[in-house]
Amino acid sequence: MSERISEAELAVMEVLWEESPLTATDVASRVVASRDWSLATVKTLLSRLVTKEAIGHHLDGRRFLYSPLVERDSYVAGESKRLIDRFFGGKLMPLVAHLAEQEELSADDITEIERLLREMKS
Repeated sequence: MSERISEAELAVMEVLWEESPLTATDVASRVVASRDWSLATVKTLLSRLVTKEAIGHHLDGRRFLYSPLVERDSYVAGESKRLIDRFFGGKLMPLVAHLAEQEELSADDITEIERLLREMKS
C-alpha cells in the first residue's frame, strides 16, 4: 500500500480491523454511531480503500465482503515512522522531549517509558 489513508478511510479501516469480512451495509451500520454517513459515502470510502490496496473484497452471492489487506500494527508503525521523519528528523528523542516539554506525558506515561527502556536493555 503506497498511498496514505485519509481520516475518513481510517474510520472504515478501524471497523474492518475489528471484524471482517463485512459487507458495505455492515460497515455503514458500525460507522454510523460515530459519523453521520450514508451507505453511499461508506461505499465510496470502501472503493477508495480497494484502489489503494488497503482492503480487498470478494463476491459472496450478490454482495461484496471486505477485509483488510494491511494489518493495523503495520499501518500504525508506518504512520508513526512518517510522523517522526516529518517532524523530528527521523529521531525519536526530539518527539519524547517535545511531549515532555508540552506536559503531554503523565507520570504513568513516564513509568511506562522507563519500563520499556529497562526491557530493551535486558
